[in-house]
Amino acid sequence: MAGMGDSRMIGSVATGILVLALLYVAQSIFAPLIFSLFVIALVWPCQAALQRWMPKLLALLITLVVTMVVIVAIGSSVAWGFGKLAQWLFLNADRFQAIYVNWTDWLEGQGVAVAGPLADRFDVTWLVRFVQGMAGRLNSFAGFTLLVFIFIMLGLLEVEDFNARLLMPAAQPYGERILAANRVIGAKLRRFMIVRTFASILTGLVVWLFALGAGLELAAAWGAIAFALNYIPFLGPFVATALPTMFAIAQFDSWQTAIIIFTSLNVIQFIIGSYLEPRLTGASLAISPFAVIFAVFFWSFMWGVSGAFIGVPMLIAFIVYCAGTPSGKWVATLLSGGSRIETEGGP
Repeated sequence: MAGMGDSRMIGSVATGILVLALLYVAQSIFAPLIFSLFVIALVWPCQAALQRWMPKLLALLITLVVTMVVIVAIGSSVAWGFGKLAQWLFLNADRFQAIYVNWTDWLEGQGVAVAGPLADRFDVTWLVRFVQGMAGRLNSFAGFTLLVFIFIMLGLLEVEDFNARLLMPAAQPYGERILAANRVIGAKLRRFMIVRTFASILTGLVVWLFALGAGLELAAAWGAIAFALNYIPFLGPFVATALPTMFAIAQFDSWQTAIIIFTSLNVIQFIIGSYLEPRLTGASLAISPFAVIFAVFFWSFMWGVSGAFIGVPMLIAFIVYCAGTPSGKWVATLLSGGSRIETEGGP
């Protein structure tokens, strides 16, 4: 019996590795598909409400237009922000080079000899290429957006029929379990995105006003980047605070000013992200911080920027599905940050 259990475990691990490999290799298909399912869970209640007052196809058209406008607006805000940074870097790259050389000279004077070889090989154009590459990848998401549009359109057309099939006798007992889990996932995701959107808008506005008050160049770009990247937990806010600090060093030529800006931005992120947002989301969305960080980094590695955005929603769905099965409830308990796991209910 022990041998059979070990064999099953090895088989499950091997199957999981193969599935992840497939998701990585076929990311051009699976990334927009999963992203579309996430969007459908968010916008379906809107279409269902519109269908009570107008024909189904007209409700679908309105829902699709509004959804795609929101997706393009968020993606474009990041692309515009990074584009502005790339232009500024191209015009002011010599500032970074001079500051780096001065710092390495100071470190060598303090006995840190390793700075010398690094200064000889340092070329600030790597930073320019990084920012330009980010802007380029965000500007080239037209193909991704097109697939998302197609999947959302087909998915919204089939939601009612799919739910009906889940209730058919031939689909039981799994059909009702899946339907109940989907309702909980939809409710959780909508709550998560409403709070996240409010926090992102507030973060973007506060960062923009702070950058204006501090005299930091590209204040609007910093606000747009902070708004969009706030949808990515931990990783997004870190990038949104680290980049302005680096630019502040070049603009003000003062590490004291840069530290003040870095500290102030982190205080803004902490108050909104660690104090205000958890109180708005409530205990039902509490997830282990370690699980959140792992999900963001893992799906960033798998699917890039799109994976970073939907890593946490996929983690929420995974926890709910695990909580709905006796064999997986322990996994949901370990990943959840609260003492209560929802397995059914929701709108």
